[in-house]
Parts: sequence; C-alpha cells; structure tokens
Amino acid sequence: MHRSVGRTLLCATAAAALVAAPLVSVSTASANPAGTGLVIEEAYLKGGSANQPFTNKFVELGNPTDTAVSVDGWSVQYRAATGTGAPSVGKLTGSVSAHGTYLVQMGSNGTNGQALPEPDAVTGLNPSGSTGTLVLADQATALSLPAGAVTTGTPGVVDLLGYGTSNTFETAVAPAGTANAVPDALTRQGTTDTDSNAADFTVTSTVTPENAAGETTQPTDPTDPTDPTDPTDPGTPAEQVTIAQLQGTGDASPYAGGTVRTDGVVTAVYATGGFNGYTIQTAGTGGTLDLTKHTASDAVFVYSAATAGKVAIGDVVRLTGTVSEFNGLTELSVPSTAGLEQLSKVGVVQPVPATITLPRTDAQRESLESMLVAPQGDYTVADNYTTNQYGEVVLASGKQRLLQPTEVARPGSAEAAAVAADNAARQVTLDDGASTNFLSAANQSIPVSWLTQGPVTVGAAATFRKPVVLDYRNDAWKFQPTAPITGATPAADLPTAFSNVRTTAPENVGGDIRLAGFNVLNYFPTTGDQLTGCTYYTDRDGDPVTVRGGCDARGAANADDLARQQVKIVKAINGLGADVVSLEEIENSARFGKDRDAAVATLVAALNQATGKDTWAYAKSPAKTPASEDVIRLALIYKQDRVQPVGGSTILDSTAFANARQPLAQAFAPVVKKPGKGKGTQKPSGQDTFLVIANHFKSKGSGEGADADQGDGQGASNASRVAQAKALVSFSTAQQRQAGTDKVFMLGDFNAYSQEDPVQVLDDAGYTDLGPTEDATEWSYVFDGLSGSLDHVFVSKAALKTVTGVDIWNINSVESVGLEYSRYDYNVTDLYRDDVYRASDHDPILVGIDLPGVGDAGQGNPGHGGPGHGGHPVADALAALAALIAWLRSLFG
Repeated sequence: MHRSVGRTLLCATAAAALVAAPLVSVSTASANPAGTGLVIEEAYLKGGSANQPFTNKFVELGNPTDTAVSVDGWSVQYRAATGTGAPSVGKLTGSVSAHGTYLVQMGSNGTNGQALPEPDAVTGLNPSGSTGTLVLADQATALSLPAGAVTTGTPGVVDLLGYGTSNTFETAVAPAGTANAVPDALTRQGTTDTDSNAADFTVTSTVTPENAAGETTQPTDPTDPTDPTDPTDPGTPAEQVTIAQLQGTGDASPYAGGTVRTDGVVTAVYATGGFNGYTIQTAGTGGTLDLTKHTASDAVFVYSAATAGKVAIGDVVRLTGTVSEFNGLTELSVPSTAGLEQLSKVGVVQPVPATITLPRTDAQRESLESMLVAPQGDYTVADNYTTNQYGEVVLASGKQRLLQPTEVARPGSAEAAAVAADNAARQVTLDDGASTNFLSAANQSIPVSWLTQGPVTVGAAATFRKPVVLDYRNDAWKFQPTAPITGATPAADLPTAFSNVRTTAPENVGGDIRLAGFNVLNYFPTTGDQLTGCTYYTDRDGDPVTVRGGCDARGAANADDLARQQVKIVKAINGLGADVVSLEEIENSARFGKDRDAAVATLVAALNQATGKDTWAYAKSPAKTPASEDVIRLALIYKQDRVQPVGGSTILDSTAFANARQPLAQAFAPVVKKPGKGKGTQKPSGQDTFLVIANHFKSKGSGEGADADQGDGQGASNASRVAQAKALVSFSTAQQRQAGTDKVFMLGDFNAYSQEDPVQVLDDAGYTDLGPTEDATEWSYVFDGLSGSLDHVFVSKAALKTVTGVDIWNINSVESVGLEYSRYDYNVTDLYRDDVYRASDHDPILVGIDLPGVGDAGQGNPGHGGPGHGGHPVADALAALAALIAWLRSLFG
C-alpha cells in the first residue's frame, strides 16, 4: 500500500497542531538570510557504520518562520561530488510546523546503531559520508544543477549543502566529517543561512535527529507495562481481525495506527539482512485467484526484530501488534515476544503460492501485497545497474525489455505516454530478501547476491523455480525470496534462474568493409597518479581505482587499473572484426601537454600487440585544431591492410559544439590489390571512397535556459543537440565535396534516442539511422532500467545502397556495472574478468558495406569477405554455385 509513509502515526497533539497551522509555500532561493524559508539544519551521513549512534542516515529540515510550510511535491536530492547529471530524488510529503523540524530518513552503511526517531519521510537516498551535494528542492523531479557555486534564485533550489570536495555548493563547500567509524554530523548554526556552506555548517560530534513531533528517540515500546495503550494489557484487549480485514481493500490499512490481533502461517522469514521481520498469510489461501474478485491481501509483513529469530516457515502464529504504513508497505509491528503466540499446526491448511501473471495495476498488486506467489509467464531482465550494490534485478513481464519512450515514439506524444504506461505496468524488481549494501565497508566481505552465481544480463530470460513474496519497498513492487540470499547461496537454492544471452562475437553483417562505433569509457593513459590534486574512488582495501575529481583525468587511477581497463577494450575492438572504428571518450592528450594523438597511439599499440602484427593505425590529428577542446575527444582507427586514408582528417570547429566534442571527419578507400601476381595496391578511385565522421554530442545531464530539461523525455541540453545536428549536416555536405564522394557514414554517441529532435534533424536532411532501420530489436544503452540507442550510424542515400548488414553487439550496456574495471575489488566476489563484457557502458554498433570494384575476381582481399570471415552470405552462396557449375561443365564438356 504505497501512498502513505511512516511506521506509526504522529501523536494526536502534534498532528492537530500541523492541521491547525496555515500552510505557506517557500520562495525559491538557495540562500535565505532573512529566515523566511526552510533550511537544511543537520545532515548525518554515516548511519550504520561501526561506532555510529544511528542505523540510518538522515537530513533534518528546519522552519524558522511563524507559519507551517507544506512540503507536498517537494524532495531532498543527492548528487555525487563529481556528478554533473541528474541527482537522485527522495520525495517528501506533509508539512513542517512553525519553528519546527522535519526528519528525512535515508539509507544506511550497515546495521550498527539504533533506529531514528519516527521519520517524517523515508527515502532511498544513500549519500557519501565524506563528500557530495544535498539539495532541498520545491519539486519532485530531478533538478538540473550546474557545477560550481549555486546562486540565489536557481530554479527549484530551496537550500543546498555541498560538503567535502563536492563540485556543487553555496559559495564554498562545508567541511567533511572524519572517518566513517567516527560519529559526527554536519550541523547548521541555528537556522541562519548566509549563502556559504563553509560558514553555515560545522562538524559536530553530537548527532541530534528530531522529527516533526519533537521526538529525539524512538517512541516508547508499546509493550512497556507503564504504557496505557499496551496491546497486551488485559484492560485494553486488541481487536481480533483477519489479515484481509487488516489489509483492507484500499491503498492504506483501515486499522493504521491501531492495535490488532491476527492469526496466520509464516511464509517467509527475514531474521537477518536488515528486514527484521517475516510474512504471515491466512491458512488455506493462495492458489488460483480471480483478481477481479480478490480485492484484499491475505498476507502481511510483520516488523519484529524481537520475534523474527523465533519463527520458521510453516509456523502457525497469533500476533498482537500495531498496524502501520511504512514507505508504502502495510506492516504489523510486534515489538516484543509478548506479542507472539505459537499455535498448533494440527489441522491447519498451509497457504499455497498464488499462481499469477504480474498484475498491470497497482490496485491488483495491492490485493496480493506480502502474499506468497508463483509468477507465471515470461520475465525478462530489464536492468542490473544496482545489482552489485543492493542485490536487486529489475524485471519486465513478457519477452520484451522496458523501452525508452522516445526510442520508439516522438517526445511528448500519446504514443510515448503509452510506452511509459506499459513500462510501469510490466516492471517489477527481484530482490534478495535483504537491505544489504554490498559496497559499504561493513558488507563488502559478503558475496554479492545473484552476480556471484553467474551473469545477470539485460535481455536474459528470468525463470522462477520457487515461490516468492510480492511486497513494496523503496517505491517499487518487488519479488522477495522467502529467506535472505547472498552470493554464498547455492545456485540451486535460488528462486530464479537467468538464461545466458551473451554472444562471443557480433553477428555476420557481410560486406567487403566493416565500420563500427565504440565508446571507450574515458580511456586515459594519463592516469591519476601522474597528476596532482586527483581524488579517487577506492576499492574495499582503500586502494585508488578510478579518478573521482580534483584534476582533469577521468579514467584509471594508476597503471594497474589502466591495464585492467585496456585489456577489455582491446579484446572488444579486435573482436568486432571492423576495419574502421570511431572512438568516443578517449583522452585528449593535448590537455596534458602531450601530443594530441598520444592516447590513441597508446591504444593502437595495444591493439597491435594483441594481434601480433602492425594491424591498426589511426587518423592523425589535423594541423588545425579548435582552440578550446574537452579533455575527451573523438578518434578514428583503421586496419592498414583493409583501408587507406584519403587526404587528411578535419575537425568541425563550430560554436555549436562549445559544450561537446567536435566531430572528426576522415575519407577512406579500400586497399585493393592489383590484378595478377605482382605486388602493390591500386590507387583509390572516386567510386570506392567513403567518408566517416565521428561524433559525440552534448549529454542529457545538465543544461539551463533554453537547454533546461523540458520534461518531454529528451533530457537537458536538447536545444544544443539540435544545433549540433544542424551543424553536422552542413559539415557533412562540405566534407563530401572535399572528399569527392556522396557516401558518408556518421557514427558515434549522439546522446539522443531514435525518435528525439536531433535524430529528426538528421532524418529530415536525408540520412538514414541504421540501428532502428536495420536492427530494431537491439539497443546500445540502458538507463534507469529503460533500453534505447544513444549510439547511431547515420548514412547518406548513396551510402545506404552499400549497406549489407547492421548489428549492435550487446556486450556492455546489458552487463552489470560491477564487471567494469572501475569496480574492481569492490566486493569479496571478484566480478572482473579480462574479457569483452562491460568494456564500456555503451554497446558498439557494426555495419557491413559493399563498395563498387571491391571483392571482384583478382581484386578481392582473401580471407576477409569469404565464408566464416564475415562475408556476404548471398554473395558467398552465388560464388560457390558458380564454381560448381564451372566444374560440372569441365567434366561434361
């Protein structure tokens, strides 16, 4: 039941005070020296770590005004210290009383410490304890925040706290706390806001959470004999109800805040892992259900650390406790063993799993909340981004992944809205029966769930072999195993198995020549340890792995980390079988005082070392380069025995790309051997020349003014990407004239899905997007559980005629981020392998082309276009047939 929050109701006097006070809105400002708006008063960011006083992290809001302030539709947001994209969002409801406080509970680093006072809002945010940015926003959607000092009047920002080494702050960052094992919090001096985080906040060793009710500790245990509302007090007997009555048919229990007694059979137990409870279900329920008639759940989650270790699956129990709604889940809280009575199992019919396909509506899912279910039908892995951290896997019912609406429909259209609705109706998360954060220091020695037992790849089929429990946590419907699992759980004991959809090579795209685009994930041979000022993401031993900030490097921390990154990229590029590859996110070595091509030369040398010969070369930078460039750039590499550059490369120096990477163009022609037995190659002919333009448009993560997120699904900086698409069209036309060819291939990361405005600009200019045209069942990127293609190959009409095949090789975006070199040794399970999987976060796209005069008798390139070498299947068959006919004629005259 997912619309109410809070384990228990606030006391009646506090609630009455809130209702009676008039509610006002707060003007948008990032500083409020006049004291007329809400502020962040305290931020405790180490909850659950060793020696910490509280299990959960929190943000406490303060109201310095004489009137209550509504926070309905507001949020607390968090962005990592070096982040520039959209923050994570924790939604708020209710109000903050005059001169009162409001407690926002967040995530945890472990299980140490006591529970917070009853929080006024519960979010899934889990900020860093040492550095990051917290924002109080007057909107429920993610803000678009620039890096640097955030000024008064920034849209959406009510208050902002940047701490540690964060790149986003008010005037100057607040100090960081000490180690996670040292209790402290960032505390404001009263409610004064001077527009300087450094001046307003100090690190204090006393942590003082306070909720709207003025409570600084958990409410008194209702089983305390001095409590007049003690549910076990014989003078105030609890009402006996069925579980279905307790649950009710609405989105909140009709008994919320009351004390009840109910009977049930234990169906799942979570004594460890953080849930601190178990589920009970009415005897004899489940099986085949008609959800048009089954309107109330027959099961409930029991929140009871005191009794969770005293029950087992199959036990028949009578429980007395308080009903509450916690973060959308109906719970029965039993604070002590006095509220548990074991009953006889004799004659009791055990509940059985409900055999259901995933309901498409919240109302029908509510009617199954906490019930044992046996999911029917097909399920497909849709997302695994948080699997390595929280042991959860997002699934989609059916055989189709969840799709980005603007991948298949125009932004803002009814069709896009229908895709979004379908996504919501088909999404469910497979959890591990625990709230364990496998990346926290306290839990890194616990093998991570699901990934330890084998790959969990987006697009894989998920098959349920054992019953699970349907519940609602962290704003999502989830399937929970009936007991916590970890990576140490034998695979045979897991409730779900995943098919292996990995491929060891791309599909055969045919053609005489093959082109590809590959994002190399901030490949920086200039490692962090070669520079000063770099900060790092570290492994579980505290060793640096990747650069976090403080310097211009963006990649590996040191040579060992670079080697782990490089071997994956090298194997993936060599495995593509491409002749020309466009590279995105490669170091611009000029920014480090080196030759601009130093990084690409390093990668080419590694590729050649792997092939054992001088296979690869790169298109050298032109003499004229833009005066201002990003620290990452574009590059083109090619196989020297397959193609040859025609003329030099050209970089588009346009103001349209002032916030992106400037496109790089290079003409190529095949290396065609001369007829006969002599050595040498023919000079390029105009009909064989083709043009390749590498691209990397502005990202979606930030933008203001015309570039602000318009809320139509295209993200921030769409206006910039449209301008870049228009500039690219003009550049392509000019480069075609210069190269003397009308065959042009524009590859790369366009940061736009296939139906978005920048793609429309290129479509209108006569270019064809090969991905959705030729390979509409694969996509190059997964974000927030939705699949789509940010990476494209756009071809001119003449180039389209040469295309023989297209494949998006799903080796990166579909794999867990835990497999990246950048997550090496983050957990006791070593997920890293020196293979092609998760070499980047974008998938490469491969295109085969046939060019006039290439591959003709006496002029071909043996071994490249033939059977088994990625040749054109039809051409291979016709050639074999012709040879057979010639042989027969020789036999029979």
